[in-house]
Amino acid sequence: MTDFIEATLSPRRPRFTLPRGACDTHCHVIGPARSFPYAASRPYTPEEETDKTVLSALHERLGVDRAVIVQATVYATDNRIVLDAIADRPHARRGVALVDTSISDAALQALHDGGIRAVRFGFVRQLWTPPDPAEFQALMHRIAGLGWHVLLHLDATALVELQTMLDALPVPFLIDHMGRIDAGAGLDQPGFAQLLEWAQRDHCWIKLSALDRISATGAPFVDAAPFARALLEASPERVLWGTDYPHPNPRHPVLHDATLVDVLPLCGDARALHKLLVANPARLYGFVD
Repeated sequence: MTDFIEATLSPRRPRFTLPRGACDTHCHVIGPARSFPYAASRPYTPEEETDKTVLSALHERLGVDRAVIVQATVYATDNRIVLDAIADRPHARRGVALVDTSISDAALQALHDGGIRAVRFGFVRQLWTPPDPAEFQALMHRIAGLGWHVLLHLDATALVELQTMLDALPVPFLIDHMGRIDAGAGLDQPGFAQLLEWAQRDHCWIKLSALDRISATGAPFVDAAPFARALLEASPERVLWGTDYPHPNPRHPVLHDATLVDVLPLCGDARALHKLLVANPARLYGFVD
């Protein structure tokens, strides 16, 4: 274990070599603020700028070939920074937007043309203001025509409460960050049992991202691996992986993202990891070799 910790915390390339076509499906670009000013109503102010150049360098170091850039909440619904980052590598990048439910069809089409393939909404009340249910469902029917899905930031324990809404969705939904479970509560915790149950449903995808957030022990985050493995085994065709770089509001410090890559062999075998890292994101986001 000592060698594992030293290797994963070192500021070097990861020990584990990602397969060709590997995709980081949850990362953010922030800055420069002079070009992309933060929203006045932002929930926090970033301590540093991690722009598209920084993200590209990180992914080169990790061995990531593709990326899905998720709009950072500090920009609210101004998605220009995501579109700008996609435009640099349109064959290898897609995006997830934050939008108002009143957005026009023309604006949705413009986002689609720029590489956006999903919208994100939050149902964690201390972090987000959940959308009006009727307006939310109306928007879901509109994005269905674009072939999009919806990314949901929620607690797994809320899945029962949200079941009626989720069952009515006309698009696939993707649960962020493994439903914000806490590895310290064990594999038998009610929220994780619900997450495993939902993983069996054809329209539910789960993102095995932010392992540092669910870890109770901190780096190298190995206590999160059994949860990722269980989800990968339960739903091998509908799971994705992401770093959550640059880790806004972290639970534990991530000294180097190689740490998150080096946990992957503990989560599944080579075949399972290829689905997680390459095949599944290529299918959902339309990446083509």
